[in-house]
Amino acid sequence: MSEKKGLSGYWKTTFLIGLGFFTMGLMDPLYDTYVPMFLGSFIESQALVGTVMTLDNVLAIFLIPIFSALSDRTDTRIGRRMPYIITLLPLAAIFFALVPFSALESLVFLCITIFMLNIFKQAVRGPVVALMPDMVPSELRSEANGVINTMGGLATILGTVLLARLMDVKVHVPGFGERDMILAFPVASVFVLVAVILLFIFVKEKKSTVAAADKGEKEEKEPLLKSLKEIFSEKEKSALFILLSLLCWFIAYQGILPFIGEYTATELGASSGVAALSAGMVGIAYAIFAVPSGKFAHRYGRKKTIRGALLAIVIVLLLVFLHGTLTAGMNASFRLYSFWVLLFLFGIFWVTVVTNSFPMLWQMADYQTIGIYTGAYYFFSQLASIIAPPLAGGSIDLFGYPALFLFGLVFMLIALILMRFVHRGEPEDD
Repeated sequence: MSEKKGLSGYWKTTFLIGLGFFTMGLMDPLYDTYVPMFLGSFIESQALVGTVMTLDNVLAIFLIPIFSALSDRTDTRIGRRMPYIITLLPLAAIFFALVPFSALESLVFLCITIFMLNIFKQAVRGPVVALMPDMVPSELRSEANGVINTMGGLATILGTVLLARLMDVKVHVPGFGERDMILAFPVASVFVLVAVILLFIFVKEKKSTVAAADKGEKEEKEPLLKSLKEIFSEKEKSALFILLSLLCWFIAYQGILPFIGEYTATELGASSGVAALSAGMVGIAYAIFAVPSGKFAHRYGRKKTIRGALLAIVIVLLLVFLHGTLTAGMNASFRLYSFWVLLFLFGIFWVTVVTNSFPMLWQMADYQTIGIYTGAYYFFSQLASIIAPPLAGGSIDLFGYPALFLFGLVFMLIALILMRFVHRGEPEDD
């Protein structure tokens, strides 16, 4: 009874916080689908494209933990996370809009633009994510994370299913004439700016420090390095192993995602506008199954749910790896649609992992270290984004596009093995 009452009491707040995730869900799939294509117009090697895609993340791996920790220590009239959100997200939107135009200029201009975009986008990611556990009780965070991941999934659908079709529309660019591969980025940036305005108006952060009230704690300012050291020096190593596990599953995901659009266009013959629908299938599954996956974990346990989802992903990736061979000679529409079905299944189990892994890690933190643990999560996920694209691109160069999915399968399997050593993270472990 109390759980149902609590969830309904925080539904509106969680939905509004989800606007921050909406902005990430809108930009990330378009970025991951089309930036490799922009780079590919200048660079032939897929391994080199993957390397360029990681250059921005080299700084992001430091920015996310730093800004997460800074937001822990920030105290303003509008809250501790909101100052970063209302300044950094609009800057990210501006540079996001400039990406396709910079690709018309030169490789150097394109690299500078995506570098600046990711500086702002990755710096704000930690404060955006840490906003939810500040305001929602620990026992409700799986369900709440499902709601905000649904917002991210809806944004992915908007970006990849609807806005991506604008990439096939020709527009007049002064100095370059009629061009396609432009329009989705500036339109998406407008949605990001609107989401930031709504988030600022309706989320009153200062009045909602529920997590602190739950524990009756006063916020203390722990040094960043000391706090990070404490995560890894604990005798019980659950936090360490879940971080290592998420490193592996993000290596798999970040290795596949940047090349999925090119795979769809090159191997399955889709147009550039349709190619983004491959990532869109994952987004649709995200939107539909984020909340149910949180509820499922609340009932059956986060650890069991994540382990089961990882096993299912391994099976799905094996089927995707075999898809090209099994469907060879069949008509193009069947090959494309069956590929999308497999990606939809992948999305179901992927959102189950993502929705419940963050609450597990937050469960191992306290109020004053929520941002530190959030930063650690993104440190490892961004490390994956540095490691994965060059390795995945290299596997494509050496063995062809199907090797991309075998690459993902191996790292998902390693993540599944590492999750066996995680023993904490349930609400009762408080």
